[in-house]
Amino acid sequence: MRAKASAKKDRTSEVVRTPWRVVSVQVVGDYRLRVRFADGTEGDVDLGPLLFDDDPGVFAPLKDPAVFAQVYVDEDAVTWPGGLDLAPDAMYDDIKATGRRIVGRSSR
Repeated sequence: MRAKASAKKDRTSEVVRTPWRVVSVQVVGDYRLRVRFADGTEGDVDLGPLLFDDDPGVFAPLKDPAVFAQVYVDEDAVTWPGGLDLAPDAMYDDIKATGRRIVGRSSR
C-alpha cells in the first residue's frame, strides 16, 4: 500500500518547478496563437514574422493556414504534425513579461 502512495505523482510541485509547461493552445488569428501555461500565465504568440521571413526554415509548412491550424500541445510544448514545436520556456518568459511573444529570426 505504501509503495502505491509514494508512486503517485504530485502535479502541484511539478507546476512550481516548471511553470512554463504549456497546457492549452488555440489559433486566434492569422499566424497567432493563444497559449496558457501550467501556472495560469496566458498570452499570444505571433509567428507571422518568422513565417514570412526570407528563410522560415523548417517552419515554412506553417504558412499554409490549414497546417498552422493543426497546432496542439504535446509533452508540454506547442507542436504541429511532423515534429515542429516551439520552446515553451522562451515563450513563457516573454509572455510573463509582456503578455506576448513575437517569433522571428532572432528568436529561433
